[in-house]
Amino acid sequence: MLKIGIVGANGYSGAELIRLLVRHPHAEIEMLVSHRTKGTMLAEHYPHFQHIIEAELKEMNPEEIAGCVDLLFFATPSGVSKDVLPGFLEKGLKCIDLSGDFRLNSPDAYRQWYRLDPAAQLYLDQAVYGLPEFYAEKIRHARFIANPGCFPTATLLGILPALQGGFADPSYLIVDGKTGVSGAGRKASAANLFTEVNDNVHAYKIGSHQHIPEMERFIKELGGYEVNIAFTAHLVPMTRGILSTIYAPLAKKVTTEDVRQYYMKVYKDHEFVRIRPDGEFPSTKEVYGSNYCDIGIHVDQRTQQLTIISAIDNLVKGASGQAVQNMNLMFGLNENEGLEAIPVYP
Repeated sequence: MLKIGIVGANGYSGAELIRLLVRHPHAEIEMLVSHRTKGTMLAEHYPHFQHIIEAELKEMNPEEIAGCVDLLFFATPSGVSKDVLPGFLEKGLKCIDLSGDFRLNSPDAYRQWYRLDPAAQLYLDQAVYGLPEFYAEKIRHARFIANPGCFPTATLLGILPALQGGFADPSYLIVDGKTGVSGAGRKASAANLFTEVNDNVHAYKIGSHQHIPEMERFIKELGGYEVNIAFTAHLVPMTRGILSTIYAPLAKKVTTEDVRQYYMKVYKDHEFVRIRPDGEFPSTKEVYGSNYCDIGIHVDQRTQQLTIISAIDNLVKGASGQAVQNMNLMFGLNENEGLEAIPVYP
């Protein structure tokens, strides 16, 4: 049985990790850490865990943690794990970081896009990017995973086969991303008040979203193309979900079915990616609460444009579910352990 610790257990991603791991057949939650709410019980903050897991949120104590867990998840805001996580690696612990601190291998890029001081290059170089559909072998042998961001997960799973198969012209990629409010975390913010979000949609971080360099880095690494993505994120009035609509000029004459069959081939051994039939496109409700990524494809013969629509739950496949998927691979378990929940609908 794997002994698990979670740093940042009081946030939405931390709570989602707990929800997934408490019923995992090969994992046991050993320690929950939260600096801000230390000394309180988990159920005080999340009453839905009452009588399911009775756990106290503890202060960070590296020696105590290192002595009692096999794997440590960091569900912390960006800027935290870069200073704390390396110490646990040096103690021999395996770690999975859900923040953006180790997704970029360039300190200058991190400083530019996150506006924070970066982690040491030594640890940036050690981090394995946790996109299981493309890095499963590396993940199996890793001791340290940089879990992908939510928008990059939806976008990369959507666009990479089109680039690898030569269907999309990489010279001009447009990504229109829409996300639910939980993506902003649980910290109070005027922008996330019900009165601000309800009956409203707005774009944010135009040209400056920190997920842009992450998407560009792994499109280059996995798709073979140096690209500049035109990406715009939108906040929509829902709790969970990401819908990523990707536009690219066609690179050759193909039909929708040609592209769709290629996607089916790429993802045939990856149960968490589901390709929709011709003419059908996913919505966020259809993956709600699950680790699935649903993808729909359309070739517009009139405009010679490829449109790909990708839907995920931002807290599951976009964060904690993918982190558990990576944990399973790291410890030689079946990839789907603890993740077979059917989406909640309606």
